Amino acid sequence: MSAPTLSAVLIDISGTLLIGSTPTPGAARALARLRAARVPFRLCSNTSKESTQEICRRLTEASMHVLPGEVWTSIGALKGVLRDTGVQRPYTLLSPSARAECLGIDSRTTNDHSQDDTTEPYDAVVVGLAPSMFDYEHLNTAFRILVGEHENEKRRLEGLSSSSTSVTTPKPPLIALHKARYIQASDRALSLGPGPFVTALEEASGTRAQIVGKPTKLFFETVINNGRRAGGSGRIAVIGDDVSADLGGGAIELGLWRVLVKTGKYRAGDETREEVHPPDEVRESFADFVDQFLDQGRFF
Repeated sequence: MSAPTLSAVLIDISGTLLIGSTPTPGAARALARLRAARVPFRLCSNTSKESTQEICRRLTEASMHVLPGEVWTSIGALKGVLRDTGVQRPYTLLSPSARAECLGIDSRTTNDHSQDDTTEPYDAVVVGLAPSMFDYEHLNTAFRILVGEHENEKRRLEGLSSSSTSVTTPKPPLIALHKARYIQASDRALSLGPGPFVTALEEASGTRAQIVGKPTKLFFETVINNGRRAGGSGRIAVIGDDVSADLGGGAIELGLWRVLVKTGKYRAGDETREEVHPPDEVRESFADFVDQFLDQGRFF
C-alpha cells in the first residue's frame, strides 16, 4: 500500500518522543518541523505514573515546547469518565501526582477522598501504573471492593439491615487507564505494565474493566475532534512504539494510518507477531517518519 497524504498526526510520547527524560534521536527538531509546516498534531500519552503537568515539564526540558491543549493523557480521559459516571470515592491504584490530578486534590494533603478514610464505601476501583501499589494488600483491597466484600461496604449493609430500608447498590466499576502488558523502564529494559494486574482483577472479580486511554476508539475520537483542521481531508496518522497499545484497537477501527517506530519498547519482530495487526508503516524513529513525510510532500 502506498503511503497516503495526511491531514493530522497523533504522536505517542513515552518511547516515541522521550525515553525517560531523554528525547529520541532528532525528536525535538522533528516536532519543530511539524509545527513550522503547520501540520496539526496532538501528543497522546497513557503515562499514569505522573501528572499531565509533569509530562509537559519533561517535554519542555527536552526542548519540545507544547501548547495548552496539545497534550492528551489517559489521566485527562479518566477525569471525564469519573465526572460523567458520578464516581465520588474511587479506590485508586495510582501515583500520588496522577491521583491528585484526576481527583482534583493536592497530592500533599488528605481530604474526603483519602484512602485512609475507612468510613464510607468506595464506588469504583481505578488502576493506572503504580508499581509500589501492586502488592497483595492493595490488589486484595481492590478485589474486595469489586465483589462487595470490603469492610466499608459490609458496615454499610449492616446499618441497612437494622432498618427497614431496602437499597440495591450497583456493583462498583473497574476503570483502567490502559492495559499495556509491559512498558520500557528507565534502564531501557522492559518491565510489567498495568495490564497484567488489571486482567488479574477482571478474572478474580468477574468484572470487565472500562479502558479510558489508548488504544480505545473513544480516546482517539476525542483527540481527533479536538485537533482536526477545518477542510482537512487526508488520512490521520498515529505514531507509536507499541504495535498493540499505541496502534491497536480504536486506531484500527477508525482507519488511522498506523506508524510503528523502532525506539522505546519496540523489539525486533514486533510488527510481524502473529497476534497483532501489522502496522501500515515502520520507521526507525519519529524523526525519520517526519522527514520522510514532509520531504515527500505527504501533508494535505
